[in-house]
Amino acid sequence: METWLNQLSVDGFLLLGIFSHSQTDLVLFSAVMVVFIVALCGNVLLVFLICIDPRLHTPMYFFLSQLSLMDLMLVCTNVPKMAANFLSGRKAISFVGCGVQIGLFVCLVGSEGLLLGLMAYDRYVAISRPLHYPTLMNQRVCVWITGSSWAFGIIDGLIQMVVVMTFPYCGLREVNHFFCEMLSLLKLACADTSLFERVIFVCCVFMLLLPFSIIVASYALILGTVLQMHSAQARKKALATCSSHLTAVSLFFGAAMFTYLRPRRYRAPSHDKVVSVFYTVLTPMLNPLIYSLRNREVMGALRKGLDRCRTGNQY
Repeated sequence: METWLNQLSVDGFLLLGIFSHSQTDLVLFSAVMVVFIVALCGNVLLVFLICIDPRLHTPMYFFLSQLSLMDLMLVCTNVPKMAANFLSGRKAISFVGCGVQIGLFVCLVGSEGLLLGLMAYDRYVAISRPLHYPTLMNQRVCVWITGSSWAFGIIDGLIQMVVVMTFPYCGLREVNHFFCEMLSLLKLACADTSLFERVIFVCCVFMLLLPFSIIVASYALILGTVLQMHSAQARKKALATCSSHLTAVSLFFGAAMFTYLRPRRYRAPSHDKVVSVFYTVLTPMLNPLIYSLRNREVMGALRKGLDRCRTGNQY
């Protein structure tokens, strides 16, 4: 403990982490790092393919490139610091570093949630109003959708970061998490944070239910359109175009709702840390796999890129 306190600056915190140095935890840490590398490579590759292949220059893939960019930033926000602390034996994080983690995390989670919601609207237009798709999902609309998602997350992240970091903190300042998770940090405050925590709960409900409502409404309209189709093949094709998005939505919103919408009496730090690993590392790894392995256009772009590399030609 004295070693940790010597590492801690006046304005810093101690991240207790999620792994010890036991044999089992070493294996789990190695698994998390493999998932992190796969998430890093998968999202970089997906963004690269969408940028260089003209066949992927469509609204859906534009949104997907932004989703991959958010996932890429999300895994880089917390995992490198966690890995560095684990490997070096240090547990300290500066006051500024803690604030940056909170701001980026809230920004990216909020932006990704809203983008997933608005992507459901894209699927609704593609299936229910295909003849109007080029008009309803033109370049200006696509930029507005992604821009509003980023703006929503950035504003929310800045506000919450500023408020959280203005509270006075005292004691050992041990954050029982592997990154500066906001609710874990507020437990260390030397002031009454109950009002702010209630406000945060309401904000989390709004941030989750707003995009979730868009998703439910969009897929209700999609289902109505599919049920009116006379061709079984057409119904199958329509549902197939939604399967990847529905899988990504289930992973993201399932983990987020489990973490932030549970009553406090059911919350446990060990559960929160495990779920945080799921949606900060595992989900960003699964998203590019979900959208690439089940998508012929992306796999075609990947094969084309590999063929170009083998022959030495350029795009």
